[in-house]
Amino acid sequence: MLPSQPLLHAAVFALTALQALASDTFIAAVYEHAVILPDATDEPVSPDDALALMNKNMDVLEGAIKEAAQQVLGLLGMLLITQSFLVFFFSFSLKCIRFAPAPVQERLSCMARNNSIYVVANVGDKKPCNASDPSCPSDGRYQYNTDVVFDPEGKLVARYHKHNLFMSEALFFNYPKEPEAVTFETPFGKFGIFTCFDILFRKPAVVLVSELQVDTVLFPTAWMNVLPFLTAVEFHSAWAMGMRVNFLAANTHHTNLSMTGSGIYAPDGARTYYYNMKTEDGRLLVAKLDSHPRLSPASPPAVSWSSYASSVKRFSPNDHDFEGLIFHDKFTFTELAKPEGNITVCQKDLCCHLNYKMAGKREDEVYVLGAFDGLHVVEGQYYLQICTLLKCQSTDRNTCGQPVETAQTMFEMFSLSGTFGTNYVFPEVLYSGVELAPGEFEVLNDGRLMSKTRPTKPVITVTLFGRWYEKD
Repeated sequence: MLPSQPLLHAAVFALTALQALASDTFIAAVYEHAVILPDATDEPVSPDDALALMNKNMDVLEGAIKEAAQQVLGLLGMLLITQSFLVFFFSFSLKCIRFAPAPVQERLSCMARNNSIYVVANVGDKKPCNASDPSCPSDGRYQYNTDVVFDPEGKLVARYHKHNLFMSEALFFNYPKEPEAVTFETPFGKFGIFTCFDILFRKPAVVLVSELQVDTVLFPTAWMNVLPFLTAVEFHSAWAMGMRVNFLAANTHHTNLSMTGSGIYAPDGARTYYYNMKTEDGRLLVAKLDSHPRLSPASPPAVSWSSYASSVKRFSPNDHDFEGLIFHDKFTFTELAKPEGNITVCQKDLCCHLNYKMAGKREDEVYVLGAFDGLHVVEGQYYLQICTLLKCQSTDRNTCGQPVETAQTMFEMFSLSGTFGTNYVFPEVLYSGVELAPGEFEVLNDGRLMSKTRPTKPVITVTLFGRWYEKD
């Protein structure tokens, strides 16, 4: 999901209230940035060359700010960048804070002040330490992957140090001893911040929502898409629905690293999103959101995830069950052998139930129902419970679980549920072409993920992705 080496990346969020005072709704804008990268070199570049490259990228971001501002002229708003992101408010302005010898931070401060905006940027942060600290690195400093927030006066008002580092990121960054839960208030709700790989863990991501009650999450990322469950648009929209919050995700656009997929997500589905592996173009997205989504009539109900599935009779293991790997995890599968039916597959304490009807069963495509209940240990360690309906890569059952981007089979309906031991379950529906299905499915309060209408496109996967944090 993350690159295995450091990558300069940047993206933009814009948030704009419809009124200058407290507002029930606001306009959000997200920019997916196609990063201008340095030439490959074995030697460190000079500070002047590094700053010149940063300024080229920031020039692009400044253009995105102006484009977003044109759409919300005269309204209060917010914008965000980063190694990933930047937030902005349009209001009243005056002068910027000097951060000598830190010209990037100074420019960010000026961008905030000059445009009367909040700027949230992802930068590096150095903290000196000494021998009295047994954890102090040999070079005498900690270095953190950091999000900073500048207010409309250019003042630094918040800072977040990323806690959950991904793979070789730990070669370049330290992480704080205790996870930081960082929030800030706006006229359109309470905002929280975390970065990329943080989303898979309880702290700080779940803490921000469940304990600190943020309304909207800002999420800078350099996310490498991994089918069938962890494409950016698929998982980030599912997280918004499962946690019942707004989620603004700005991904880096770098197709050689499978990086694309940004969006503006509400608890009831994606408002807008961008996924493009065909070109190197960035994209600005704009949509309206509720400031306090849990209070909105459109907000999905609280869910008892195992309620329905626990009432279904548990069947003996099926002679036709078989095993297969998805991202190194050993799933138990059973094939959808008929055009319609009710089927069950179990692994350990998790039983997954599927009621489905195809428009017609094709001979050249195979679908399975899969279950996984166990500790994932590759590229991170986290406990998963997953129920999934998915298309196999070919008619060879050994390909079930391998990445698939297209399908032909149309479904009339589906209903998926599972006996989850966790309350943290994220519902995913992904159509052929890596497209989302906003408005075409719902989660009932008894835990069933159901089609609301006949699916309009062929299905790649329908998944309930559960995280059992206590078993990590």
